[in-house]
Parts: sequence; structure tokens; C-alpha cells
Amino acid sequence: MPKYKIRKGDTVEVISGKDKGVRGEVIKVLPQKGKVVVQGVRIQMKHYRPEQQDNRTSSGIKEIEGQLDISNVMLIDPEDDRPTRVRLERDEDGTVRRVAVRSGAYLE
Repeated sequence: MPKYKIRKGDTVEVISGKDKGVRGEVIKVLPQKGKVVVQGVRIQMKHYRPEQQDNRTSSGIKEIEGQLDISNVMLIDPEDDRPTRVRLERDEDGTVRRVAVRSGAYLE
């Protein structure tokens, strides 16, 4: 399973597709599939049937976010607020940190 540099809670920008240029927060990362779910991006309509248990009627049409390929999003640089690539650097104490390539700022 490949290791990705995008994590849940990161702010990303979509760089290709019909939602190009839209920014949002990562809700879920699916590393096995190489996909991410971003808040407010790739909205899909899901139809729900009414449930018979407990007399709940949660039927209807709901909007949910769809999955995007992880290569179609870029992290936002915290210093200049633009999309950037990310590299991993090891500190003197041995901890690995994510660093924005554009500005050199730490992403944590």
C-alpha cells in the first residue's frame, strides 16, 4: 500500500476535473484505492429507501461527497495560500515532518 502525504483535515485544491479550482477540507483518505473525499467537491445524489426497523422513515434523496483520485488534489501552502507539492524531512530528533516545497513551511 503506497504512503500518501495527504491526511484527513488538510485543506486541498482540486487541480483537474469539473470541480477544478475548488478548495475544501479532506474528510476521508482511502489509501487502498488511492482516493480522497473532499468536503463540498464531487457532490452526488444518493437515493435512500425507507427503513422498516424502529419505524424510522429516513427515505429521500441526499447529497453526499464522492471520491476523487488523490492525484487530482494538491495541498494548500499555509504561507502564500497557493497549491504546493509536499516532501518529507527528518528532524534532528528523528521525527518525520511534511514540508511545503513552495515556501519551506511545515504542514502540521
